[in-house]
Amino acid sequence: MCADRESRRRSRPTVARGSTRPTSRDVAEAAGVSQAAVSLVLGDKWRGRVSPATAERVRDAAQELGYRPNLAARNLRLGRTRTVLLVVPALTTEFFAGVYTGAARVAAQHGFGVVLYPSPEGIGPARDPFGSAQAALDGVIASSMAADALTAIRGDQLPLVMLDSDPAGSQGAATVNLDIADGVRQVTDHLLTLGHRRFLHLAADIPSWTFEVRARELAARLVEVPGTSLRVAPAPISFEDALAAAHSALTAPGPRPTAVICDDDKLAAGAYKAARRLGLRIPDDISITGLDDLALARALDPELTTVRLDAERFGEQGMKALLAVLDGRTPPEEDIPVELVVRGSTAPPGT
Repeated sequence: MCADRESRRRSRPTVARGSTRPTSRDVAEAAGVSQAAVSLVLGDKWRGRVSPATAERVRDAAQELGYRPNLAARNLRLGRTRTVLLVVPALTTEFFAGVYTGAARVAAQHGFGVVLYPSPEGIGPARDPFGSAQAALDGVIASSMAADALTAIRGDQLPLVMLDSDPAGSQGAATVNLDIADGVRQVTDHLLTLGHRRFLHLAADIPSWTFEVRARELAARLVEVPGTSLRVAPAPISFEDALAAAHSALTAPGPRPTAVICDDDKLAAGAYKAARRLGLRIPDDISITGLDDLALARALDPELTTVRLDAERFGEQGMKALLAVLDGRTPPEEDIPVELVVRGSTAPPGT
């Protein structure tokens, strides 16, 4: 195969230095195919129309000649801007930066660009950054926590993929989810195995499907184990609010919880400080867990036991799903696995 490829390379014509930029005709001649085949391959529409070997030959020829398609002309013909909007709740967490990175990587491979739009009032740009999203965009990827922004920018009238959204009630053409329910089960089972029976759930005070799943799965898992108890302390995802909520819950009447399950690593950081203000040692007197595996999880002392969410893969899958929708294909519906990362913040109770 390598010899065949080298032979093809030696036989291909080249574009002389100083000449005009290579054209699709040059690529077609170099690859020994028609211009239509070149258009199919470089437009990523070749599957089922040309063979994989032919597609590889066209890509090789385009690379060797330095050919770049005229995207402006192609977009005009297709009626597309090749621009996608990614709507997220805020830019204050590295998780959504990872989602953007993954989405942009896949988009670039298909000649698309991604515009990032943080939705909350007072944090993001003007409510309608495009005048008419329908005219400026081909599609939207949106986190369920940012769904309220879609109507304001008329993104709900475009091909839409929802992230972290209830598949049964999603307004999008497709949904992409992390397996959050399994992550909650993993962290809960870890603590149960260590011997914990009194739990505090430091819950994100945000009306979102993903946080509803976390609360529901935690309660359902503990109900199955005799002798367990659960307190719930809602808090906005901020260090100060988490500190106040955790302090209040840990000083409430009755037996103190021995384990705190937090919906987010930032909430866990607040729980750390609350525990220390009360003179509690982590994990000797109380175990604390998070969810996300942000850089913060390794900065805390002891390092935080948490659930790792692959933000970049999340963004990649969201972009792939939108490309499938734009291409008239049905995206696969499969939750992205998550992983429990056990570190120093958890131990058996009373050790």
